[in-house]
Amino acid sequence: MALTLYNSLNRQKEEFKPIEPGHVGIYVCGPTVYGPPHLGHAKSYITFDVLVKHLRNSGFKVRYVQNITDVGHLTDDADAGEDKIQRQARLDQVHPWEIVDKWTRQYMNDMEKLRLAHPNFYVRASQHIGEQIEAVQKLVENGHAYVVDGSVYYDVESFPEYGKLSGRRLEEQKEGVRVESRSDKRNPRDFALWKKAEPGHILKWNSPWGEGFPGWHIECSVMANKYLGTTFDIHGGGLENKFPHHECEIAQSESINCATFCNYWLHNNMVTVDGVKMGKSLGNFRTCQDLLAKHSPEAIRAFVLTTHYRSPSNYTEEAIDAAAAGLTRLSQLQNALLEIADKNNAATESDAEVATLCANVEKNIRERLDDDLDTPGAIATLYSMATEVNRLIGTGTLSSDSARAILKLIKLFGNDILGIVPEVSRADSNVDIAPIMDIIIELRKEMKAAKKYDVADAIRDRLKAGGVLIEDTRDGMRWRKA
Repeated sequence: MALTLYNSLNRQKEEFKPIEPGHVGIYVCGPTVYGPPHLGHAKSYITFDVLVKHLRNSGFKVRYVQNITDVGHLTDDADAGEDKIQRQARLDQVHPWEIVDKWTRQYMNDMEKLRLAHPNFYVRASQHIGEQIEAVQKLVENGHAYVVDGSVYYDVESFPEYGKLSGRRLEEQKEGVRVESRSDKRNPRDFALWKKAEPGHILKWNSPWGEGFPGWHIECSVMANKYLGTTFDIHGGGLENKFPHHECEIAQSESINCATFCNYWLHNNMVTVDGVKMGKSLGNFRTCQDLLAKHSPEAIRAFVLTTHYRSPSNYTEEAIDAAAAGLTRLSQLQNALLEIADKNNAATESDAEVATLCANVEKNIRERLDDDLDTPGAIATLYSMATEVNRLIGTGTLSSDSARAILKLIKLFGNDILGIVPEVSRADSNVDIAPIMDIIIELRKEMKAAKKYDVADAIRDRLKAGGVLIEDTRDGMRWRKA
């Protein structure tokens, strides 16, 4: 089965055919680093983490580039308002680069804890100002942009295909929907490529048009083309970026290069809270740091991946707890298989059945992931396998070789690609955790005595996700493996 992806540009699933056989170039819009990463970010980056890992496991050599937006993203996501980073720096009474460094470090830390593999490299907008100025100059020279009082705007009417990604064709767009009528624009739909820096603006650079800073959209166009080529394979990002951000990227790049910008556009849907998009600006977000204090990385990833990436994920604590409870089956199975593998049980008649089971499971999971990254289907296949394997374990006929074969599958798909099963070594399975648990029990008692019930509950929940249950009884606390 060939890999198929839903291409937002053509609004249908398409067989994936890279420009260069065996190689894939992918660019994913990274965070604007003015605040803590939240679950909405996690959904996007977990999605593309799984995609890249699946591509690599399928034999592709992947160059995965992700940007860090550290300048130019204004508070209205268009051409008005204050730079989000500069605004936060003003509120915190620090220099904007302190905001950038603080939240970039937090982002990297949280993504590592969520078991994401880093892209091949990150690119920061502020490190590519020269290239952005050069791109804006080309757009002015070829008639796609114009200068007004130190700012430069893209003329959307110069690009008849504007709107082909989002479906918002020029003739259907109403003037002034996103931006109020402005005297310095020829058309309210035009967007900024370069903004004149007003007095007191800190993040600014010299340009042919005076001191200013780049528009949000030109940054990604320039960086994607620089590192992946004039035309590249896959551009990913959140659904909310389809318009105007990605639409504007297409217009800019294709106006400069006279070539297709990107062949496949992938958009993950959003995380909602009570049906409303989770976001910093709405104040309804749940930070990755807070979630990681209550839940295992595997539970968070399972919550995200049990919903298809193109569908919205509705956040509740109960939903993440349910994902964690489901993972307990796989963790318990993994531990049981490790014990059997260590016993060196001889071959049995069930070996042939296990070989067939493993072959079918691997085939089914690959087919699910090849079908537009159907992670819910892949996870369901792992759960079905667990049911069959537990049946075989119950008969006492599972050989050590069969146990190792199943463990290899769990490691490949559950651990390496989906990242929903903790990797446990044989040494880990034999460690006596009783002394450690005695310390944890005492710590939890102290937390409850100090009325820090949220911390006590977090300790209990994290241990539960890892396969250890703490129970509060009339005789005190006790623990057991799940």
